[in-house]
Amino acid sequence: MKNRILFWIFAPLKNISLGVIIFLIFHAFEKTSNNQIIGLDTKILLSILFPLLTLIIEYIFFISTRSRE
Repeated sequence: MKNRILFWIFAPLKNISLGVIIFLIFHAFEKTSNNQIIGLDTKILLSILFPLLTLIIEYIFFISTRSRE
C-alpha cells in the first residue's frame, strides 16, 4: 500500500515536470531561432500527451511488478 501511495505522489510530479520542460524547450527554440517552429497548440498537446503516455506506461509496469510479488 505504501508503494502505491508513493507512486501516485512522485510519478505525476515527475511527469508534470517533464511536460513543463518540454514546453520550455520548444519555447526556447522559438526564441533563439526568431521564427515559429511549431504552434502553441502543438506545444501544449505535446507537453500534455507525452508525459501522460509516460505515466500510463509507468503505471502498467508498476502494476505488473506488484502482481509478481
